Amino acid sequence: MDLTLPPKVTERAFARLAEINAAQSAPKALRVAVEGGGCSGFQYEITLAEAVAEDDLVLEGAGQRVLIDPVSLPFLENAVIDFTDELIGARFVVENPNATSSCGCGISFSM
Repeated sequence: MDLTLPPKVTERAFARLAEINAAQSAPKALRVAVEGGGCSGFQYEITLAEAVAEDDLVLEGAGQRVLIDPVSLPFLENAVIDFTDELIGARFVVENPNATSSCGCGISFSM
């Protein structure tokens, strides 16, 4: 699948993933997916993955990998995957210009 503007990953997100992997016996990739559900229609599923699927988009930086499956790609076009440390907690976040609205938690969105 050709995307006009693939998602990007910030240096801060790659750095946090490197910190997480430093404590792991085997390095893992960050998998970012979009699934149906949540209070706004779609939700982000952000997990640590051991394996790369053959059709994953692999974004690499600082020796780390972020994986996105082909079904999620259209929803994440031109998005930015970042890491934030706020009062509500530290977490990976997706800044998605395609979302027309989002839930207060930042995990659910609509298009």
